[in-house]
Amino acid sequence: MRPMQHSSKLANVRYELRGPILHAAQKMEAEGHRILRMNLGDTAPFGLEAPESIVVDMIHHLRGAQGYSDSKGIFSARTAISQYYQTQDLMQIGVDDIFVGNGVSELISMTLQAFLENGDEVLIPAPDYPLWTASVTLTGGVPVHYLCDEGNQWWPDMADVEAKITANTRAIVIINPNNPTGAVYPRHILEAFVELARQHDLVIFSDEIYEKIIYDGRRHIHMASLSDDVCTLTFSGLSKAYRMPGYRAGWVALSGPRSAMAGFKESLELIASLRLCSNVPAQHAIQTSLGGYQSINDLTKPGGRLHEQRDRATELLNALPGVSCVPAAGAMYLFVKLDPVMYPIESDEKFVIDLLQEQKILVSHGTAFHWPTPDHFRFVILPSVSDIEEAVRRISIFLAVYRRKSAGAIQE
Repeated sequence: MRPMQHSSKLANVRYELRGPILHAAQKMEAEGHRILRMNLGDTAPFGLEAPESIVVDMIHHLRGAQGYSDSKGIFSARTAISQYYQTQDLMQIGVDDIFVGNGVSELISMTLQAFLENGDEVLIPAPDYPLWTASVTLTGGVPVHYLCDEGNQWWPDMADVEAKITANTRAIVIINPNNPTGAVYPRHILEAFVELARQHDLVIFSDEIYEKIIYDGRRHIHMASLSDDVCTLTFSGLSKAYRMPGYRAGWVALSGPRSAMAGFKESLELIASLRLCSNVPAQHAIQTSLGGYQSINDLTKPGGRLHEQRDRATELLNALPGVSCVPAAGAMYLFVKLDPVMYPIESDEKFVIDLLQEQKILVSHGTAFHWPTPDHFRFVILPSVSDIEEAVRRISIFLAVYRRKSAGAIQE
């Protein structure tokens, strides 16, 4: 039989967070090695479980969740989402403006399919959450990366954003709070994005899945709250703040001038219908989650688990020779820099594989997030303080050997 061809659409698609490095770690675990996983933002393996009240409510509704739902989502879930945004002064987001999906990941693909023509350019931050770049590519679009400034709290370089806009640019992606940097953007940055979108007739895709994971009294600002004349898509869900990534419950809320969004909305309704509906049992968790006690606040405030793990990881990593990281203002990650003089890394993927093989610790290399130079890695703060301390100890040993080897190579 003739071999099945693989689609050329995948030629430039990468999602290395679940690629060869993860496969190497899984193989080592199968051989009996214990790997310290500091690579993925999955709360479940680290004992950060969904609130019991949400699980109980899902169980209660199981018998009534056996059939298909409305393709946009069950009415009670969409009502709860609309009411939540209205408490955030987003009165324009109604029940019919909300689509529920199998996590934000599915909705990213669906909305881009409904929006992009082949060759359309989409501005995406660097570093980014790589699903955005992959999804734009798969739908025939062209991802164009604008730089975020490590020297300025990882906020977007607005001059670079504006310089990247061309006649083919159709949208701007904003990830706030940011994965992988942990940056939380202030009002003046977000207002600058709105003004650029207004001037160049662009749509804003605002990924706000980490909106409730904020540290040190900072405030998350919804992009949609800053304008009523710019078409804005707001993405969020239950996977992070409510510690239920496996349940797959996310949503996108449409806001902006209704006449301008009418055609797009019809297209998105068609695509939503083609996949029938999203996971119905998980949809029943949305109303309870948004209306109940917000337990994530206990984890992010001083003394809370995520707050303490962030502080300890930042302290230990910054104490290592030639290592620095900006403290995360939100989310669950640190984007760690290695001094390129002290650590002349040619391939950060090889660097991460060597670290895995020699010290049994798994992190994600920076170029996987479309950072242009091989001098960063992402470090997840979900593990316990003791595991964080052990992970940094192993990284310290590995880096000490790396420095000696680099010094020896220079002398030769």
